[in-house]
Amino acid sequence: MLRFETPPFRPPSEAHSLLIRATRNCSWNRCAFCYGIHWNRGKLEIRPVDDIKQDISAMQDLANEIIKRAKANKCLNQIRQVAESRGVLWLTNEGVKSAFIGDLDSLVMKTSDMVQVVEFLYETFPAIERVTCYARAKTILRRPQEDLKKLRAAGVSRLHLGLETGDDELLKFINKGATAHEMIKAGRMVKKAGISLSEYVILGLGGQAGWREHARQTAKVLNAIDPDFIRVRTLSVLSGTPLFDAVNRGEFSQLSVREILQEERLLISLLEVNSEFVSDHISNYVPVEGKLPMAKQEMLEQLDDVLSSERLFRS
Repeated sequence: MLRFETPPFRPPSEAHSLLIRATRNCSWNRCAFCYGIHWNRGKLEIRPVDDIKQDISAMQDLANEIIKRAKANKCLNQIRQVAESRGVLWLTNEGVKSAFIGDLDSLVMKTSDMVQVVEFLYETFPAIERVTCYARAKTILRRPQEDLKKLRAAGVSRLHLGLETGDDELLKFINKGATAHEMIKAGRMVKKAGISLSEYVILGLGGQAGWREHARQTAKVLNAIDPDFIRVRTLSVLSGTPLFDAVNRGEFSQLSVREILQEERLLISLLEVNSEFVSDHISNYVPVEGKLPMAKQEMLEQLDDVLSSERLFRS
């Protein structure tokens, strides 16, 4: 039986990517909204490079087995379908096209080790066009700019960063472990290295008391970074998280659906970026998407249409 580890988390955009587990758990694991705090008490583990390579080789063996089966059934032009029938979503007719390296902050690895893993990944699956991973702003800031350039040269093409908000008070409240200034600096370092940057924003995170400031300050930070992608998801307050406890203590009041859409509208109206705005998470109420600044007016009108439909907000 083929055995290999895969990360338990991935960005929605990496649903059809080969999933590589280079680290286990999160290097921070203290964010007030994160359900990882509730169920994942494990400490950060950095897996040995040889173990990661063995996993990649095992995935290659699985791919070869699927291709062999497709060939035996005279359907080499349907490798994707054969792979999907086995629950393998990362194999296409042309091979493996993208890969995601997890868990939640793989840049905590030594740069030389990460380079080895990425280079071996490309050697094993030469059709790969994109390799991505999550990273924390603080982790990036601990790296010299030259390290990011080395990762780009090895083939790391995109980093996913959780900005969540640009409001310093809110960043402190959710215990994000970074300031708005640090978020900006880290984001700019990624872009300077030539690596594509996805910044994540949590809609509703401002709550009743701070949604306007959340939108304003988040737009300010995003404008300063100008990321390649801005990806939004809607806040879910889950039992067992510090934020859930804050709600029960009356320290945080959640927004209604209408208020979340108003917050999103304000955010978009203030953005002055050349970014793809993406609503690719199941939590999003309205699939607002488009290339900014060109699509801004269309996106605002889409939200206005929804906000004007009173029947949608009746209890």
